[in-house]
Amino acid sequence: MNQKTALVVEGGAMRGIFASGVLDAFMDDNYNPYDLAIGVSAGASNLLGYLANQPKRSYRVITQLATDKRFYNPARFLKGGNLVDVRWLIDESLRLYPLDQHKLFGKTALIAAATNINTGTADYYNVSPSNVSDVMEATSALPIAYKATPCFAGGCYTDGGVADSIPVREAYRRGARDITVILSHPLSYQMKPAKYPWMMKKVFARQPQIASAMIKRADNYNASLEFIRQPPTDATIRVIAPPENFSVKRLTMRKSALDEGYQMGLKEGMLHIHRRKSLNGSHDENCQFCL
Repeated sequence: MNQKTALVVEGGAMRGIFASGVLDAFMDDNYNPYDLAIGVSAGASNLLGYLANQPKRSYRVITQLATDKRFYNPARFLKGGNLVDVRWLIDESLRLYPLDQHKLFGKTALIAAATNINTGTADYYNVSPSNVSDVMEATSALPIAYKATPCFAGGCYTDGGVADSIPVREAYRRGARDITVILSHPLSYQMKPAKYPWMMKKVFARQPQIASAMIKRADNYNASLEFIRQPPTDATIRVIAPPENFSVKRLTMRKSALDEGYQMGLKEGMLHIHRRKSLNGSHDENCQFCL
C-alpha cells in the first residue's frame, strides 16, 4: 500500500465558515499536497470550492445562500416544511457559482460521507461529475430539519455527520499516513452523550438504525478525536481548529459573526502553511497532535 496524504474536513452547517477561510488561505498559497480529501456535509461542500480552486466560493455559499429564507426558514418548518432546503442550496450554488470540473476532478480524489438509513453506518462516495449533486444532498441532509430522504445508487441517506462526523479513520483505512484535519470546534470540545435516548427512538421509530446511530454519535465523535490525539505509530495527524473564542453555531445567520469566523479560518490556514514550510522555525515532521 502506497503512503498517501489526506485532508479531512468536518461539517457542522454554518460552522463550516471556519474551514472555508482555512481553504481560501490554502488556495491563496496554491497549497494542495493531498492525494485524497474526505468531507462531511458542509465540509464536503467546502472541498468542492477548494479542489476546483475557486476562492471565496464557499464563503459566498454560506454567507449569501445559506442565510437566504429559501434555504433557512423557521416559519416554513413550523408549517411542516423544511427548516433547511438542502436541495435548493445545492442547485442554486451550482447555478450561481458553477464549478470548474476539470480542476475539481483533477489530481486529488474527493470523497464524501453519508449515513445509510438502513444500516446507520457511513457510506463513502467518490464524488464524480455524474453524482456530485446527489452526493452533496445526501451528505448534507440534516435529520428532522430536511424532510427529504435522498436516495441514489441503491441506498437512502441522511447527514454523514450522524455516522462519521470526522472521517479521519476512513482516511487512514484508505492508506493515508500524513493526514490534516480541519475541525469545526475548538480543540477543547468533546461531544456530550444524547440526553434523551428514548426521544431519539421515538422520533426515528421508522428508522431504528438511525436512532441507534444518533444515540452512539457522541461516542463515535469522541473516538475520532482520540484517534487524532493518539494516532497509530505509522501516521502523523495535523489539526487545524477554531480558537476557543469561535462563536459560530450550527445555525448562526448573523453575517458579522460569520465574517469573524471566516477571518479566524484565514489566519489559521496561513499559520498552518507557515508551519509546514518551517517559516516560523518550527520543525514538526514527527509530531502527532500538531497545530
